Amino acid sequence: MDITATRIWKDLQQHKTVISSKVLTQLFDGDPGRFDSFSLEACGLFLDYSRNLITDETLDFLFELAQKARLAEARRDLFSGKRVNNTESRPAMHFALRNPAGESFSVEGTDINSLVHKTLDAMAQCADKIRNEQWLGYSGKPVKQVVTLGIGGSYLGPKAVWEALQAYQSTALKMRFVANVDPSHLGKILSASAAKETLFIIVSKSFKTHETLGNAHIARQWLLDSGVPLQSIASHLIAVTANTDAAREFGVEESNIFPMWDWVGGRYSLWSAAGLPLVIGLGKDNFRSLLAGAHAMDQHFASADAPVNMPILLALLGIWCNNFLGADSHAVLPYSHAMRVIPAHLQQLDMESNGKSVTRDGSPVNTATSPIVWGGEGTNGQHAYHQLLHQGKRHVSVDFILLLKSDKGYEEQHTQLIADCLSQGKVLMTGHAEADIIRELTNAGMSDKEAKELAPHKVIRGNNPSNTIVMERITPETVGALIALYEHKIFCQGIIWQINSFDQWGVELGKVISEEIYQQMQHPDQINPQNDSSTNGLIAKYFKYNKLT
Repeated sequence: MDITATRIWKDLQQHKTVISSKVLTQLFDGDPGRFDSFSLEACGLFLDYSRNLITDETLDFLFELAQKARLAEARRDLFSGKRVNNTESRPAMHFALRNPAGESFSVEGTDINSLVHKTLDAMAQCADKIRNEQWLGYSGKPVKQVVTLGIGGSYLGPKAVWEALQAYQSTALKMRFVANVDPSHLGKILSASAAKETLFIIVSKSFKTHETLGNAHIARQWLLDSGVPLQSIASHLIAVTANTDAAREFGVEESNIFPMWDWVGGRYSLWSAAGLPLVIGLGKDNFRSLLAGAHAMDQHFASADAPVNMPILLALLGIWCNNFLGADSHAVLPYSHAMRVIPAHLQQLDMESNGKSVTRDGSPVNTATSPIVWGGEGTNGQHAYHQLLHQGKRHVSVDFILLLKSDKGYEEQHTQLIADCLSQGKVLMTGHAEADIIRELTNAGMSDKEAKELAPHKVIRGNNPSNTIVMERITPETVGALIALYEHKIFCQGIIWQINSFDQWGVELGKVISEEIYQQMQHPDQINPQNDSSTNGLIAKYFKYNKLT
């Protein structure tokens, strides 16, 4: 089925021509209860979606679209462990990593819940040993610094959560996260570190990812160069991988190797053993609370009807903005310094999952899929890219993330932060009309001619859609629920677009080509003449600079 050829898709296109003539401010003026009607609370999060260009009729159409795409059936398939990743013949069971102990969940004869909780218990024991200063380096001194080496989801997810939960961080440990293969990233950390108190966690499902393994080899050599005996190097290494043999060969003891399963994609892996740095740095109880918050959202998504289902609503609103209103860019703007890395994690989660152009059966997709996802912390963005949001020609949908309470005190300053957030949503909606600007300028003493000349430069079009997601404060539970909310939103959109949200062949090809070019750069006489002239010209530039020819 081509979803864009269905009657309901055409109904939505027709509805778009009708509603495009409406103005958000008029919709609010005509309905004093609009905020109450178009808001929802679940799992410690409050969603205000009233500032979308929608009516009840819009939502009815969107719910019918979800029904036509068989979203409810796809949701059941996901939670029953069916192989929803059809190109790799795998289930996608990241939600199973969040199921409580004691629940029964088996798939194809395997007791998944027992596997998960056995690993969680081992992670907790490892973390306790480090936190209680019982994990000793080669010199007999306890570990004081943990450096995680990963990339993609094994880096962004844990890093985003670590930064978000800064109020829960251990003050006795230094936690570092490294992904970039650029040696300046890891080198800066190593230059300020003591090998005798540093532990490395290498996170790579295949134990072949060249960025992660490159950094791991640098770290290993640094340990040896710093005086760690080869026979004691294992006391400074942990691995999270599915390739146990490769990890052992690298020097990691079997007891310090934690599993990764093929039914968990990298961008969903923070809930797995890839989250070990979080268990260490935040403590096992806080990590379990993070899982509990995500599980609560899982339960909400699995059971709530579409009109009161937060992930489904966010997904449908995104479809409406992207495919019908033309917002091919989506900004996530947390008004919280602690949550500043969250947009980067959601960017990967969305664009790697739904950046696809063929359906599950290989046919071309006849509509836009994932928007360009970006963002950053407020209020910094107000003095940078918000100019484009308000007066640029591009149509951008926005999610604001707002905290009602600061963990740091300074209530007056936090109140100003909230005011900044609310003002941005209001201006996106109301804009600033030319006639009002001229009146304000002339009232301030400017001549009518000058006011009319200046006014066009100050016009803000308004009528831009936005959602506001509110949490009382940052806790492990609310952060877990927030990330799970977006995971399920993205899944729902993939179902409607009829794409596979769980593979990433575009990423895989880049890895293959990178290895081919790397091998050519090791041997000047083996440059592939079939390369394009740009690639070979730049390789020659590298050889010339490094005097390799």
